[in-house]
Amino acid sequence: MKLILSLSALAGANITLAALVQWYILVAVGPGMETDALFASLTVPQLVLSVISDSLVHVLVPLMAGKSLDDFHSEAWGFFLLIGGIFGLAAGLLYVLVPFWTPLFFPGLAPEALTLTNQLSRIQLVSMVFMALSGVLWAMYHARQRFIWAELTPLIGTSVSLALTVYLVPRFGIMAVAWTTVARFVLQTALLVPILGQFRTPNWRGRELQETARRMRPLLLGTSYYKTGPLIDRFLSSMTASGGLSLFYFGQQLYNAVTSVSNKAIAAPIVPVLATHAQGHMWMSFRTLYRHRLKWILGFTGTGFLLLLLIGKPVLQLLVGHGSVTRENVELLWWIMVGLVGMLIGGCVGQVLSAAFYAQGDTATPTKVGMIGFTVAIGLKIAGFLLGGLIGIAAGTSIYYLLNAVFLFALLERRLYHAISSSGKVGG
Repeated sequence: MKLILSLSALAGANITLAALVQWYILVAVGPGMETDALFASLTVPQLVLSVISDSLVHVLVPLMAGKSLDDFHSEAWGFFLLIGGIFGLAAGLLYVLVPFWTPLFFPGLAPEALTLTNQLSRIQLVSMVFMALSGVLWAMYHARQRFIWAELTPLIGTSVSLALTVYLVPRFGIMAVAWTTVARFVLQTALLVPILGQFRTPNWRGRELQETARRMRPLLLGTSYYKTGPLIDRFLSSMTASGGLSLFYFGQQLYNAVTSVSNKAIAAPIVPVLATHAQGHMWMSFRTLYRHRLKWILGFTGTGFLLLLLIGKPVLQLLVGHGSVTRENVELLWWIMVGLVGMLIGGCVGQVLSAAFYAQGDTATPTKVGMIGFTVAIGLKIAGFLLGGLIGIAAGTSIYYLLNAVFLFALLERRLYHAISSSGKVGG
């Protein structure tokens, strides 16, 4: 409980600071062409990062848990260098192709906004490399169950980013935001590097790299498809009125803040423990632990949504209804967040359920469920956009997250029932 409270406090502080950065940008600049370009420029780097880096993290934590110190350092250096090389090459290729993919992905942006998006995207690609490296290092800390420093370093990086944003944006405009993002992740990576220890020559043909590649294959194939959700959201929202993309992005980021706290404080810390239970075939303990965290998540998110319905609108007005943000902007933001309720509840629940599968070394099942659900979600989002604009996109997103969580729960419970039955210990 002490660890959970500490991680919750750190994650909450980090997310609060990150939200303050977004809040300051929205209030200081206002929802419009510049913020639309900024948030559009984040899409492809974040997509590439979520497909590769997030997949790697889910694989690395259970794989590296319990390693001897010598083996850990040797393999950690191998993963660090490999991911750095992969993302460096990806960033270089995307940098050259920026003028081709921005008009394709954001057809509703005006020519001036597209030009600014191109400039911002090239800067964001630099930060993408350091995001990936810090993600690998974050996974290493979690594999060693050193959770506190792993969450403290993003807090330091985000604090520096916030200070730089407040100082630089009035002087240099929206371009400064992209450079502060680079500074944040460079600093974060530098603070996490000590987990690697003294340099060891990687064994590129080692069994662990091969096992990582085997486990990542279904994740990469699947997530490269269903992780394109934000890209579809930006594609559709770029065709709404100026500022619509920014408000939709901001609403998603507020919920992403909550799910990030949930993941770091509740879901991620149980992966090494669940992995140990799975390796020892302690399925009763496995089920008890994951169900316990699931109850916490449901209580947490359900209460949060109730508060949004009761006092969300005046709170949003108090928080963001300043500067260049109008009352109509706040009203639309509140409706977007109401429509995205499934992202809050289903997203947080899905993290715990996915963690339970990953702890068993099963990356294929959550990926397959995500692919099927996302296929349905594409049609729902398009239909929602045609019928209700931004709020319709939000509703389609909600349905996807909720369906994903329901199917994952059903499949996990079925698997655990059979595992416990075969051991002669049904019930509990």
